[in-house]
This record gives sequence, C-alpha cells and structure tokens, in this order.
Amino acid sequence: MTHFVLVAGARLGASAWDEVADELRAAGHQPHPLTLSGLAEKRGVPAGQQTHVRDIVDEVERLDLREVVLVGHSYAGVPVGQAAERIGDRLARVVFVDSSVPVDGESFLSGWPSDHVRRQIAENDGFWPLVSPDHFADHDLTDEQIARIIDRSSPHPGATLTEPAVLARPLGELPATYIQCLLDDDEEEPMPVVAELLKSEHWELVEMNTGHWPMFSQPAELARILAESASTAARHASAAARQSASTAARPS
Repeated sequence: MTHFVLVAGARLGASAWDEVADELRAAGHQPHPLTLSGLAEKRGVPAGQQTHVRDIVDEVERLDLREVVLVGHSYAGVPVGQAAERIGDRLARVVFVDSSVPVDGESFLSGWPSDHVRRQIAENDGFWPLVSPDHFADHDLTDEQIARIIDRSSPHPGATLTEPAVLARPLGELPATYIQCLLDDDEEEPMPVVAELLKSEHWELVEMNTGHWPMFSQPAELARILAESASTAARHASAAARQSASTAARPS
C-alpha cells in the first residue's frame, strides 16, 4: 500500500481530491488529501510559503508515513517540491500535476509577468482573490465541475506566492513524475525549468489530454497515473536495493 499526500493548487483545499481519493482507495492505496494553512477549512490561519512546506512535512511526520508519494498541483508544486527533500527516506516519489516547481531563491511569481497578481494581492488585503467562471473555460470542464471548483475555492494567501523557495540540493536528484496537461492554455511543451529537470534520469514526463484541473475533469485517469507512479517508485527502489546488495557482496 502506498500513501499519497495530495495537495491542490491555489485557492483549493483537500476536497479538490475527493474523486481521486476514492479511486486510489479502490485500488488499495491510502490517500491523504491535505488543506494548506489559510485555505478552505483552515481559512484565517496566517500563512507564507514556508508555512505550507511545514504543513506538508508535519502531516507526513504526524501520521508517521513511509513510502510516501507527495503530489502537488499547480501552485502546490512549489511547497511540495521543497517538502519532498525534507522528508528524507520517507519519500518514494514526488508527482507534479501541471505545476510550478520550486527554484532556490525564487518565488512562485518569479519568471512570468506578475505585476497584475501583485497588484491584486495588494488591493485585496494580502490575498489573491477568487476568479470568475470564465477563468476555467477551455479546460475540459463541465459547468457542474466549474461550479464545484468555485464553490470549494477561497482567496489565496498572497505571501505564499511571493516568498522565495529554499532548496538544499538540486531538484533533479529527487525521483519525480511531471504530469503535463495538454489543454492548459494550449501548452505543448513543459515550461523551460521543467524541461531542464526532465533531462534527469530520475524524472519522467506523463501527458494528459485535459486542462489544468484534472482532479475534476479526469479523476479516474489521474488516479491511475498516480498509482503507476507508485509502481515506478517501487521498481526503482527494488533495483537500488539489488544494486546495493550486489555491491556489498563484492570482495574488497
């Protein structure tokens, strides 16, 4: 059984994963959807980006989870990527779902035109405000799914978007799967920082023919891919164990 810690992107909490979690349980896995500080039922809790990193690490340690697959969607890829290196040998794999990835010393808003986002945060008491239904158009979502996303959304703590990430080692050293959603603004190629990371032997790319919120648009397919990522992690761990045993058995 694999433990999946599931973290949704900006404005969303644990309930975004309801359908994916059901699929994972049916497949014999144990999902742990997590709401980050300042969002959904934790609205009102002060939060910066490092608060969100601690939320994830604390959840893994509180439950004493082993063989953990950390899953980060959209914004959540930034704190999830940092948490992945901090949980040590508890980590089996990290999965980035159409997400940003942490870059040491840079924030979520680094690398793309963000003046309008910073202005929105300043004008909304430090929060990134909610968006209209039009924001979700052309993302393979039904009207009912869009309504559910909006109903489950809350303003996002702005400090989590502007604080810099902190990494102790190259992200490419972590075992990782990157899920690229092909209908996300018609992006056919991963963003440059992700494309560079995919050159690592530890990373793999998986494509989904859907939009930016696959936990709503294609939950069964997303759950299947997550389960396969766990199988990939298990195969790699087994191969590493065999290699270690072979090395230890060699005469000195």
